[in-house]
Amino acid sequence: MLKKIEAKAKELKKQTLTLYLAYTHKRVRAYKKAFLLMIMIYALSPIDLIPDFIPVLGMLDDLIIIPLGIMIAIKIIPHEIWEECREEAEKGVSIDPKYKKIGAGFIICIWVIALILMLKGLIYYKS
Repeated sequence: MLKKIEAKAKELKKQTLTLYLAYTHKRVRAYKKAFLLMIMIYALSPIDLIPDFIPVLGMLDDLIIIPLGIMIAIKIIPHEIWEECREEAEKGVSIDPKYKKIGAGFIICIWVIALILMLKGLIYYKS
């Protein structure tokens, strides 16, 4: 079972590299690149939307959101571009570290907004 999980993790990493290469591809339209960027920064972010220490839900977001996003990306990117990027990812590519920082910033912003809304709700509820 551990080998199966390891194989899935390797495949997910390759698909994330393929996402990155599709994002940087010249023939991919801007609106598709925006979707690819969202999935890519979420996948690369060192901070999760739902932290892993929360039982079940913490791992569930990684097991559902990222594969679902990749599945949609495969559908919206032309097949020949996806295959070209996948082959290039097989050779080995490093992703620019700035995307990890962008991803972390994005997740932090979501948490800050959620906390502000919760605090406003508490203040409104008490008054």
